[in-house]
Amino acid sequence: MIGVTREGLWDKINEYIHKFWPLFRTWNGSIPEIQIMEADHMEPILRSSVNIKKGYVYDFLHPWLGTGLLTSTGQKWFAHRKLITPTFHFKILENFQEVFVEKTQILVEKLQKEVGNSKGFDVYPYITRCALDIICETAMGTEVNAQENINSPYVDAIYDISEIIIRRMLRPWLRNDFVYSFTKDGKRYKECLEILHSFTTKVIREKKANLKNQTTQQETQHDDLGRKRRVAFLDLLLEASQGDTVLSDEDIREEVDTFMFEGHDTTSASLCWTLFLLGNYPEVQEKVFEEQASIFQDSGRQPNTQDLAEMKYLERVIKESLRLYPSVPIILRHLTEDVTVGEHTLPAGSHATLHIYHAHRNPKYFPNPEAFDPDNFLPERVQGRHPYAYVPFSAGSRNCIGQKFALLEEKTVLSAVLRRFRVRALDAPSDVRLYAELVLRPQGGIRLVIEPR
Repeated sequence: MIGVTREGLWDKINEYIHKFWPLFRTWNGSIPEIQIMEADHMEPILRSSVNIKKGYVYDFLHPWLGTGLLTSTGQKWFAHRKLITPTFHFKILENFQEVFVEKTQILVEKLQKEVGNSKGFDVYPYITRCALDIICETAMGTEVNAQENINSPYVDAIYDISEIIIRRMLRPWLRNDFVYSFTKDGKRYKECLEILHSFTTKVIREKKANLKNQTTQQETQHDDLGRKRRVAFLDLLLEASQGDTVLSDEDIREEVDTFMFEGHDTTSASLCWTLFLLGNYPEVQEKVFEEQASIFQDSGRQPNTQDLAEMKYLERVIKESLRLYPSVPIILRHLTEDVTVGEHTLPAGSHATLHIYHAHRNPKYFPNPEAFDPDNFLPERVQGRHPYAYVPFSAGSRNCIGQKFALLEEKTVLSAVLRRFRVRALDAPSDVRLYAELVLRPQGGIRLVIEPR
């Protein structure tokens, strides 16, 4: 697959998987890669507390993310995971709801301008900028105004660096850092790193200075204007690092940058795919709207966390969307010890590629796998299903730490959009071609037509 385009790579992956299901081996130079699609085969790898090292592809993220939760391994990963997990407690996540609502209202105002556009528009940039606004304020406690400021160097760097990393992954001859540094992409990559790291570092220093200067409870809970201070992920990290586990500024930057990367790209993809499916299945969309109407009646009030908890059908819709279009379609692991998979033993030193997208389409667990059916996640259908048949947030010890955060954010955004607009997709699922990337994207974006309700 050397030199294959990202457009062609997904087609090639599909071809091999359908031909060699459920398990086959490929080679990346001298490194064996085991391609895995079955839940039974994925379970011993995802459940392992030893084989937690990510695959070589994640090495391309190291200059940006360092060794944060996504890319670290060993004792550092265990220590940081233990430290960070409490920051995602539901009581803490409730404090982010105000941010979700505020940024979503800006999104709705932006989308209003597309009403009457019968030719349709790509919703992806709108959703991505909203998700970036949300994650920046909840992660760092600062605003980038991505939805309002289209000329932000930080926002541009976030977009560019993701694209640059993908292009490099698909071109083995650019893996040498020295050679890469002379290319156009290599030079822009360096610029992006400087912008992103300097921005995060500046915010961390300011937060640390503020924390040091806070001497009263009043100052801790309110900002300079007397408003209740919003607590960000960074604040919680800084407070946690004052205890027995002291994090360096670099440690903190790595975790914040990781949260920025994982928290906006994956969520925006999930939101866009959900709108795409609802735009193709108007009967499901109407059921979502009916549920919203039953919760809010004729009120135009914004949702609180109790409202979100009542959105049972919308939650099933989101889960089914993640089944058909998981934000992370492939998970890679470097095996540090032998693993028995069915009748096979995968040797230490090999790489396991877990194809989540295809595992979710296994008719053994989802009888009509290509259909969009939110009832796949009714309690009676979920009961008895293989626990590794549906893993959009991975599973085991390295599962996504922010999945509850993501679900609350997605419910907030979808509730606001679908209460205001009726959406129609211009492309059918059978017409959409996919990109093979770290995050599952459509070629050509997600084209919608929206009408006011």
